[in-house]
Amino acid sequence: MAVFHSAPSPWWSPHVHADRRPFLLARGRIASALRGFFADAGFLEVETPVLQVSPGNEAHLHAFATDLIAPDGTRHRLYLRTSPEFAAKKLLAAGEPRIFEMARVFRNRERGMAHHPEFTMLEWYRAGAPYTELMDDCARLLALAARAGGVETFSWRGRTCDPFAQPERLTLAAAFARHADIDLEALLPAPGAAPDALPFAAVAAEKGIRTAPDDTWADIFSRVLVERIEPHLGSGRATVLCEYPVSEAALARPKPDDPRFAERFELYACGLELANAFGELTDPAEQNRRFEADMAEKERLYGERYPIDADFLAALAIMPDASGCALGFDRLAALACGARRIEDVLWAPVAAP
Repeated sequence: MAVFHSAPSPWWSPHVHADRRPFLLARGRIASALRGFFADAGFLEVETPVLQVSPGNEAHLHAFATDLIAPDGTRHRLYLRTSPEFAAKKLLAAGEPRIFEMARVFRNRERGMAHHPEFTMLEWYRAGAPYTELMDDCARLLALAARAGGVETFSWRGRTCDPFAQPERLTLAAAFARHADIDLEALLPAPGAAPDALPFAAVAAEKGIRTAPDDTWADIFSRVLVERIEPHLGSGRATVLCEYPVSEAALARPKPDDPRFAERFELYACGLELANAFGELTDPAEQNRRFEADMAEKERLYGERYPIDADFLAALAIMPDASGCALGFDRLAALACGARRIEDVLWAPVAAP
């Protein structure tokens, strides 16, 4: 006897939509609450182009490419943005002091419980403000989202977090010591020197962390972070993980009192990364050097590289001191309304091949 297996019901099936609709309505309330926060704080909501000359120049970010066809038929390669960051910083250079955007962004090679190839990034910038102000912003946004979503506790894959509690501020050095028993400072190079992977690999191996002969310092750092540290972050209350090694902070400025570390933090709840923030680097020569290094690494690993936006570097030269944060809105919405996965809070998920 033949057995017929029906395909999963699509998101537009009435019964599937009925199950998802409470999450989608909550998404709208959460978006309104967050927009209200920024309006009350004197921010201007902006809209920047999805099509960019460069989608971003971090080694492990993968973009969607397309061609712009001019009236004369010539083709010019453009990319769907992975972040609105370059355009937003140009607006800071133009003189806008406080801006935010609920931006649709695109990242290739990303799909899963907490990833989607097209998603919404809430990104905001404060000119003339230290990046610690963004930590305070994040704490307020967690509470606002929870109230709008109708939950008292965030839950994700067996972990819980109180969105109303003051987040813990934890440096990378303290996190490596606490959760991996590794002295991170002892493994950092002097300012301006290249990181040496061999001592880090030896220490990681002693702690039972797998390494490979061709691992870079950054590879080992990321593996320790993912395997030993991230699972503990944002349990009970949110975690602000801050002061990254400067080599792991592509667009962040070094700390004035210790240039081995950068003004970068990430926000975690229930072990899930929600936001990434910088005290912004405004040195175009240093930024270009970092971009070139990251693109060389991307070419080594993936056989491709993205253009560097010379217009962005020119704007950076006149951009004021500022701090900026990028928050995954869909992830926050999922936590704030009790959804199980990111697609539960997307009105129309991207079709799966």
